[in-house]
Amino acid sequence: MTEPLIVGAMVRTLGAYPSGWRHPGAHRDPSADADILRHIAREGEEAGLDYLFFGDWLATGPDLEFRDPYLLARIDPVSAVLFLAGVTSRIGLIATVNTTYGDPYTTARSLASLDVLTGGRAGINLVTGAEPRAAGNHGRDAHADNDTRYDRAEEFVAALRGLWDSWDEDAWIADAERGVLIDPAGLRSTDLHGAQVRVTGPLNVARPPQGRIPIVHAGTSPRSRALAATEADLALIAAPNIADAIATRAQLRAIAAEAGRSPESLKVIAPVLPVVAETDAEAHRIVERLLALVPLAEGHQPARTAFPPNRTVDALSDALGVAADDPLRAVAFDEPVTADDAARLGEGGAALIERVSRIAGLAVSGRRPLTWRHLVAAHAVPAAFVVGDAQLIADHFETWRDAGAADGFNVLSAFQPAQFEAFTRLAAPELRRRGLLAGDAERTGATLRDRLRISSRVDA
Repeated sequence: MTEPLIVGAMVRTLGAYPSGWRHPGAHRDPSADADILRHIAREGEEAGLDYLFFGDWLATGPDLEFRDPYLLARIDPVSAVLFLAGVTSRIGLIATVNTTYGDPYTTARSLASLDVLTGGRAGINLVTGAEPRAAGNHGRDAHADNDTRYDRAEEFVAALRGLWDSWDEDAWIADAERGVLIDPAGLRSTDLHGAQVRVTGPLNVARPPQGRIPIVHAGTSPRSRALAATEADLALIAAPNIADAIATRAQLRAIAAEAGRSPESLKVIAPVLPVVAETDAEAHRIVERLLALVPLAEGHQPARTAFPPNRTVDALSDALGVAADDPLRAVAFDEPVTADDAARLGEGGAALIERVSRIAGLAVSGRRPLTWRHLVAAHAVPAAFVVGDAQLIADHFETWRDAGAADGFNVLSAFQPAQFEAFTRLAAPELRRRGLLAGDAERTGATLRDRLRISSRVDA
């Protein structure tokens, strides 16, 4: 019997699509994140999702308003999962920690504490620092080179595991009659003296219920893929299509096997950005609205700090190879794209028009006409939407699983809370019906490791 998929939610309170916060009813105030986080956690747990995933970014700036608004102001991920530990009782909680700037002892202690408090529901996503502004925020002139960052990350993993192994499972005796609380032989130092990381231990938190807390890692460089394949339990990939996902998963598993690890113990997780509604037509209208809400360089708008230069008809024309003197460059955003216009946009334009038609249901000379606003927005702010009703979303999950493209998905929501609710209330039941999402009867334990169906040892 084929195993269910691993399905988690990648939480971005301001939405995963840059214009999502502008959608009617969308959450748009980071100071009120506590309320939306509670709501997301309860929705995800009720739907039977395996975990909530919190990414991180250690800097901010005005450019993020247009590129990734959710990064402008967000709750620290470890704080977020500790907050949700008291709101939830079953779902896994995965927090991101940056190994370049983080302290391994503090990290091991925070995550072990979370694991104890939740009965084994903690997970950690390890990233390395690559944002130049983050270096200044941590007292450094520049971030380290790639090899140095991954040298430290590998030692960081060894430190975490050594610290989590500080206590033997039977070290805590608590024999009141004899007055013996612990077996000293069951408490050991870590004594890691690496080139990048040094930590003595032992850890002053009880042994995590999971023993070794699940580790997540993502990346595209050879070093990052090696770290994911040899040390992580979940490898996050960002494949633009199913063929690339199949190749990436095969490559990661091959690296794992070469390192002496069982390739089946590595779970490969792909992102998915579903736009879900009761009908395909309704889902298409949501995407159309999202495209229409992308801020473009309107002539009457005042200059905006760090406004992207690619949000004009001129920039789109340049990208598609339109001649400099072509009248197309003078069209207004809200003019419909005519058949003659489309013919002059070349193969790149044809591919863009086909994509917008597929995700938004718009067509040249159609009942719901495609406009230049839609084209510019779709080109400037691309997204791999999967758009439709519950059956179509489930078809996408099933196709990728059956093709060997992924062992699971990180679900992103274009805006909160309505689109996450649409996924949990419409798509999740269909996934369970098809055996793609485990129900309570299929779950064999209460920890995150149980949900992920991974052993207690990475090299198992």
